[in-house]
Amino acid sequence: MYRNSLFGQLPEVIKNLLIINGLLFFATISFENYGLDLVRWFGLHQFQSPNFMPHQLITHFFMHGSFTHLFFNMFALWMFGKTLENVWGSKRFLIFYMITALGAAAVHLTVSQLEIMSLKQQLSFEEINLVLENGKKILEANQNYTNPIMGKLNLLINTPTVGASGAVFGVLLAFGMLFPNTLLYIYFAFPIKAKYFVIMYGVIELWAGLSNNPADNVAHFAHLGGMIFGYILLKYWQKNNSRFY
Repeated sequence: MYRNSLFGQLPEVIKNLLIINGLLFFATISFENYGLDLVRWFGLHQFQSPNFMPHQLITHFFMHGSFTHLFFNMFALWMFGKTLENVWGSKRFLIFYMITALGAAAVHLTVSQLEIMSLKQQLSFEEINLVLENGKKILEANQNYTNPIMGKLNLLINTPTVGASGAVFGVLLAFGMLFPNTLLYIYFAFPIKAKYFVIMYGVIELWAGLSNNPADNVAHFAHLGGMIFGYILLKYWQKNNSRFY
């Protein structure tokens, strides 16, 4: 007798997102052994970087920097996303996922560009050109400029952003809005309603983003961007209840 596996019972979009993200992560590890850096090609670089390519606006949210990064993003996507896809249907869920992911990228790039402009105002024309022309090579050699402002500018321009976190935060926001009183268990022990969990996470991300800790390599404003675009899209759909995807 044939019996469906648990993985086979997943909704289609969630299942395929888990597969694609997993395959790309293991491909990234595998190709590193042959000197091919997939993050360089598919991670999202700033416009000023020589490694920037338009397709990175989409490909970056299928890439991850570590197994832990991949695991927690995919766990959250499975935990909250499968319910949304079952309620909305696959097409609407995929539209929501892609728009929140792109929205997260747009917010992240906007905030980063504002920060880049601010740093440039503190540097001379020669120092800026030095970063633009040689910064990538310096980082590839695991070095950076001794001038802290030049070093920060170099990291902003030439460090790629990867991960599905922006879309996952959008999914989390949608779950909290649609199922606000559902109990979630932090560390499997402490119950909290979904709406409070979402608010707590949003406040933490805002605080972390505004703190701008130099040692923090998490794109907090991308997370907030996913939540913002998720909120806007949900409100738009609520005003157009007669239109379904």
